[in-house]
Order: sequence, then structure tokens, then C-alpha cells
Amino acid sequence: MANQLAIFLGELIRRPTQVVALAPSSVALSEEMAAQVPQGDGAVVELGPGTGKITTALLNAGVPAKDLHLFELNPVFVSHLQAEFPGVAVHEDRAENASTYVDGPVKAVVSGLPLLSMPFEVQQAIVGGAFDLMGSDGRYIQFTYGPKPPVNERLRGELGLTWTKSRKIWGNLPPARVYTFTRSGN
Repeated sequence: MANQLAIFLGELIRRPTQVVALAPSSVALSEEMAAQVPQGDGAVVELGPGTGKITTALLNAGVPAKDLHLFELNPVFVSHLQAEFPGVAVHEDRAENASTYVDGPVKAVVSGLPLLSMPFEVQQAIVGGAFDLMGSDGRYIQFTYGPKPPVNERLRGELGLTWTKSRKIWGNLPPARVYTFTRSGN
């Protein structure tokens, strides 16, 4: 785990259009993300795990390695995740393709993707696909650095999403909030 920062910074320099965060997620942010995952049986999908800070928090919170599926595009991060987390399914593919690898329903999708910087159609494919994979009871858990919900307003309306948000996590660089989205009525 000690080399996570070095791997992250190396990839930030080599692939600045792929690695858009300033630093890996903090322990405080990672633990807040993991705390939003429902207890009990069921698979969890993580989108954009980077070097695995949130992955570590999910495992520490009791998600069994066999139930965790990671989707990462960066090949250096993929190799690191595969070595660091044996027993966790690491897929080098786009978030939109999660249903190709994971049989639903899953209980939660945890995302570190920069959704608000993505075109509407891509965001729709990712979030809509996540809710298709989860079914009506799933939770879509997303952090953001900004002041508004990290899912496009039109898309929230189309999917009938409601949400809760965490307190601001000052121990993250930059400070962040965690939003937990569910379908209306759940």
C-alpha cells in the first residue's frame, strides 16, 4: 500500500487526461464511501478504483473479496489492483460494460469517476447501467468535490433518483462529499 501514492502520481503525470484527481482518496473519504454500502449478502461494483483506497475500505467494512468487482481503464492501476487485492475481480474495461461481467442484482455501485465532467450520454450509460444492474433496491454511491449533486439533474429526473449527502470531508484533497442515490420510494 505504501507505493500507492507513487503509482498514482506517476500515472497523473503520464496520463493527465485519464487521472483527473489531485490525489488518491483519503482514508476518511474511503471509509465514508464504504459506510454507505448496505450490509448483508450481495455483490458490490467499484467504478474507477485507481490505486485502491476505496477498495481497501470496502474490504475492511466486510465486503468479501469474492463479491467485489472493480472496473478500471488504466493498465498500470489494473496491474497494481490485481497484485494488491487477490480474490477481487479486476476488469480492465469501461464502467458502462459492468453488466457484461457481473450478474445482477448487486447491492451497490461505488464510483470514483468524475461524472460531472462527462458528456450526458456517457453519464447516462454509466448511472443508468448501474441501476439496471442493481435493480430497484440498489445504492449508487458517488463522491464529488463540488457543491451540487454529482449526477446530472436531467438524468436524476429520468431515473427517479433521490439522494442523501454526507458532511463535507475536510481530510480529503480537495474536500469532498459522498452522495448516495436510490430510486424514489426505496
